[in-house]
Amino acid sequence: MFESILDEEERGQVGIGTLIVFIAMVLVAAIAAGVLINTAGFLQTQAEATGEESTAQVSERLDVVSQSGVISDDAAGSGEKGIGTLEFVVASAAGANNVDLDEVTVELIGADGQETFELGDDDPADVNIFTNGNDNVLTDNSDRAEVTVDLEDAGVFDDAGYELNEGEDLTVTFTTAASASTTTEIRVPTTLVGDDGDSVRL
Repeated sequence: MFESILDEEERGQVGIGTLIVFIAMVLVAAIAAGVLINTAGFLQTQAEATGEESTAQVSERLDVVSQSGVISDDAAGSGEKGIGTLEFVVASAAGANNVDLDEVTVELIGADGQETFELGDDDPADVNIFTNGNDNVLTDNSDRAEVTVDLEDAGVFDDAGYELNEGEDLTVTFTTAASASTTTEIRVPTTLVGDDGDSVRL
C-alpha cells in the first residue's frame, strides 16, 4: 500500500534549512513589494502635480474680449496724432479658477522697445472690474474687467512715453501667476479718424 523511497535523491527536502529559505524568500518578496508600492505612490503624486501645473498653464489665462485705443492729438508731447491710452476688456478663460489681476504681468513689444509691468503696480495700468464686487479677482469666466494702459506715462516709459503713432504695431502679452500667457496684436490705422479723446477699435 505504501511505497518505500530508498533513493536519497528522490526524498523530499524537510527540516529547518528549508524553512529558513522559505522565510527568506517571503521577506525578499515583501521588501520588493514595499519598494514598488512606495515608488508607484511617489510617481503618482508627481504625475498629479505635473498634470495640475500643466493644466493651470493652459487654462489659468486671460481672454481679451475687446481692445481699443484713445486718440491723443499730442501723443506724449510729439505734436502728432496717435494712441495715448490702450483699453482692454478681459475675462478669465474657460475652465480657469480665480484669476488675480494684480498678479498679471503685461509685456509690451513694439517700435519703442520692450516694457514689462504688473497690473498691481500703481502705474501705468488701471484695473476696473465691472461685473462683480471682488477686489481685482475674476472668479468666473462671465466676469469682465477693463484694463487701461496709459502709454503716455513718462514715469514708466521714460520721458518720451510709449505712445503709438499712425500705422504702428504693438504686441501685448498678459501672463497670469500660473505662467499662462495670452498675446494680442495692436495695429493702429494709417490714418486715425477722430478727435482728441475719441476711442477707436484696434
